[in-house]
Amino acid sequence: MSLILSPNIPDPDGFYETLINAHEGLTKDESDALNARLILILANHIGDRAVLAAALKAAS
Repeated sequence: MSLILSPNIPDPDGFYETLINAHEGLTKDESDALNARLILILANHIGDRAVLAAALKAAS
């Protein structure tokens, strides 16, 4: 499986709004912790080490 880097989320603006709203009212530390939990949940869902490694490389 290769990493999808082109837009692939239905209603990306709606998702972005939901993501931003999830951080509303949080401190910087709480926001960072939320992001860390989200990353780990999504990484677990993906489950493919090669895809995760490619994502890390693409994000660097």
